[in-house]
Amino acid sequence: ENQESLQRSRDKLLVAQTTRKNRLAQDEQNRKRKAESENALEKDREDFAVWRRLKELIGSHDGAKFRRYAQSISLAILTRHANRHLAKLSDRYRISRDLVGELNLEIEDLHQAGAKRPMASLSGGESFLASLALALGLSDLAGRKVRIDSLFIDEGFGSLDPDSLEVAIATLESLQQDKKTVGVISHVDLLKERIGTQIVVEKQPGGVS
Repeated sequence: ENQESLQRSRDKLLVAQTTRKNRLAQDEQNRKRKAESENALEKDREDFAVWRRLKELIGSHDGAKFRRYAQSISLAILTRHANRHLAKLSDRYRISRDLVGELNLEIEDLHQAGAKRPMASLSGGESFLASLALALGLSDLAGRKVRIDSLFIDEGFGSLDPDSLEVAIATLESLQQDKKTVGVISHVDLLKERIGTQIVVEKQPGGVS
């Protein structure tokens, strides 16, 4: 009888042990499922955040909001390219985006503790250097897929002081070293002296040149 009692107790212990093992295995599977569900939920939340942001950008019926956003990205890239060239032309100014006007630019004066002001506040010579830097930056931006080998500049050099003019000429000459063709339309004598290949337009009688 004692042996039978011990056998029954042993059988109960085995059943209880098997039950605990099954429960532990089930619990482990549940934990894995929960972790997988949480990871999937987090991924869905990230995807939802992206779509919600896109909805906010494309929200306007005419697409103007998204268009301004895309243009602001291009403007930021253009500004970086332009500042790389402007650093060679002037150690004083940097071009930056106007954070208030989403698609506006302003000038940062490094000689005035980084004070920012409208581009229109630049003098004629300063404005020309900033415009030249933007033109070169635009050439870099547009030339990511198609190489742009020609650049033509119409006047503006007459507004430069001798030092700025020398810097501008040196910059344009460096572009020639990169196998770019630079065409300049100008009446400035120093430019005429520095440019080897010229097309001279002379006024003739009868309204022809």
